[in-house]
Amino acid sequence: MKIATSIRSFLSETGSVARFVYRYLQELLSPRYEVRQFIRQCFIIGYNSLPLIGVTGFIMGLVLTMQLRPTLLTYGVVSKLPVMVSLAIVREIGPVISALIFAGKISSSMGAELGSMKVTEQIDAMEVSGTNPFKYLIVTRVLAATLMLPVLTIMSDAIGLYGSYLGVNIRDHTSLNLYFFEVFNTLHFGDVLPAIIKTFFFGFAIGIIGCYKGYNSSKGTEGVGRAANSAVVISSVAVFIIDLLAVQITDVLGLN
Repeated sequence: MKIATSIRSFLSETGSVARFVYRYLQELLSPRYEVRQFIRQCFIIGYNSLPLIGVTGFIMGLVLTMQLRPTLLTYGVVSKLPVMVSLAIVREIGPVISALIFAGKISSSMGAELGSMKVTEQIDAMEVSGTNPFKYLIVTRVLAATLMLPVLTIMSDAIGLYGSYLGVNIRDHTSLNLYFFEVFNTLHFGDVLPAIIKTFFFGFAIGIIGCYKGYNSSKGTEGVGRAANSAVVISSVAVFIIDLLAVQITDVLGLN
């Protein structure tokens, strides 16, 4: 009985999310366009997330280099350290870790902010005043998240590679030019493009889930907390699922 109830609840929630996405696409393509609000959300979502994602990328590159060096030294291939680190960061670790940090910061923020507006009836007040709250609140946030995460991922990868360069120079001495020559001599079009493309889907999933949970929250302040918490959890799971699908697709297309 409980299993059947859980299945019905899951299917109902999936249908609600599908309708939410369909409405988002409708509102996205129809005028009037909230350009100023979109730019504001790009600043809030992108610029304000850069310090956290940048620090995470730097530590990620530094730690990964320090962890890999002893193993590569054992097999006598420590010279390949820049190659391995750059491939790991650009192809997989950078996009996924950046998306998870982004989900923790942005998805919870969207869920809490929109949930608070929902329970305090601010969204209802916008509808009464003639403003389209879905376009103003949801479309701008989801679109900003979709476009900003790839930019943040590229910057995180660059900072992570610099952190890796510093990690190499803790024990050895390698010039900056030589290190990045090895990095860019290793990376190919098939390494960079799929990794960047999937971050668009990461950003869209994080934005749509955070906004959905906040926009449909209920039960007062308790519901706001639940909306923020579930937004982070579901967004993180969605990132891993999308990443799994992206790996399978790139493998089928021969881009790995």
